[in-house]
Amino acid sequence: MLLSYSLFFVLALIAEIIGTISGFGSSILFVPVASLFFDFKLVLAITAIFHVFSNLSKIVLFRHGIDRNCALKLGIPAIVFVITGAWLTRYIPQKQAEWLMSGLLIILATFLIIKRDTTLAQNNRNLIIGGSTSGFLAGLIGTGGAIRGLTLMAFNLEKNVFIATSALIDLGVDSSRALVYIYNGYFQSAYLIFIPPLILISIAGTWIGKRILHHVSSTVFRYLVLGIIILTSCVQIVKIWIG
Repeated sequence: MLLSYSLFFVLALIAEIIGTISGFGSSILFVPVASLFFDFKLVLAITAIFHVFSNLSKIVLFRHGIDRNCALKLGIPAIVFVITGAWLTRYIPQKQAEWLMSGLLIILATFLIIKRDTTLAQNNRNLIIGGSTSGFLAGLIGTGGAIRGLTLMAFNLEKNVFIATSALIDLGVDSSRALVYIYNGYFQSAYLIFIPPLILISIAGTWIGKRILHHVSSTVFRYLVLGIIILTSCVQIVKIWIG
């Protein structure tokens, strides 16, 4: 058990580093990885709580600018729809939710690899749609960062501004869904001991990711994380099928 949890924390750190570098946030990798260790509803709760601290770390370390227009017009719909998605998890059987998560992540990651040059028009409509979609998916399957990242990329934000703006939006999203998950009873007090190490991991992973960003292009890491997402989601599907 100790070895299993140690491996989980190591993978959480890697997810946080890659999530910072890729610009998608760590949940897109953290969710399928965590699903290999815990049941899906607990994964939803742990992911939301972990990312509250992760986003606070990013806001502090990448604090040199936030695009208020994107933050408001993408963030408000995201918060509204994340609550909707999180509430719906009460009515979807866990096994079906795991199938849904794995399938959607594979489809999304494959789309982002094939359509690597896809960009959206810079308008309020796409901000609202992107915020609504990313928020709903974050609440329902635990991650919507790729949709939010794809939407924000259309606005050609400077790297630090992109990460800080995304983190501010995600802070509202994760705080909202964490409250819903806790209300739904997905997080048990026995797992409170996970919070301190995850706080340290969120800070360390963001700091390491920022250091790497100074020296390495984020493009390679985006493809790396998308490939890992497909792999881990396939492993999760096999696990569900066998189970």
